[in-house]
Amino acid sequence: MKKTIAGVDIPDSVIAQAATRYVRAMQSEWMFNHSLRAFVFGALIGRREKLAFNLDLLYVGAMFHNVGLHSQYYRSPFRYEVDSANAARDFLLQYGVARAVINEVWDAIALHTTPGIPEYMSPLVALVSAGVQMDVRGARYDDLTSQQRAEIVQACPRETGFKKTIIEAYARGMEHRPETTFGTVNADVLDRWDPNYRRLNFCGLVLGSDWPG
Repeated sequence: MKKTIAGVDIPDSVIAQAATRYVRAMQSEWMFNHSLRAFVFGALIGRREKLAFNLDLLYVGAMFHNVGLHSQYYRSPFRYEVDSANAARDFLLQYGVARAVINEVWDAIALHTTPGIPEYMSPLVALVSAGVQMDVRGARYDDLTSQQRAEIVQACPRETGFKKTIIEAYARGMEHRPETTFGTVNADVLDRWDPNYRRLNFCGLVLGSDWPG
């Protein structure tokens, strides 16, 4: 792995190295590359906006954000983002990281698929989401130069068919727990993936509740 990508230094601390080993052992190469791109994108956006953030914590957040999609969580009743955040919390506890810091990393991971909230929270929470959204759906694509994008993709290859591959990974990580997608973008994934999936509708829940009137 390159030490610097598009001008962003890849963290080499004890925690960052351990996070790399953890995620590499659990995820495929293409998913690891996605996480690494998300980190670099987030760091560049943070620089562009002159935000103060900890590079190591951003790295951990980006590395762990999709851990909950792994097969070991296929029986989990929780949102995959919560499983990912919990895994990061347990990982950071091993290194004596302060609880307040861990909570911030937890929030960053748990909220990375929730539109309209992360950008109003701390820089770390905002940038984990921004980095992921840039790589997955091209949000703020033009905030980076074509040279920056090219260097990042060269260092962390974005495989042909990545768009469909990442949607499939989301779907397989959630198809056993469809109820957790209510009110999130994850519902869009299962709606496209599973012909038998039926969305919960908030208005239907309100109108069909046990309350009279």
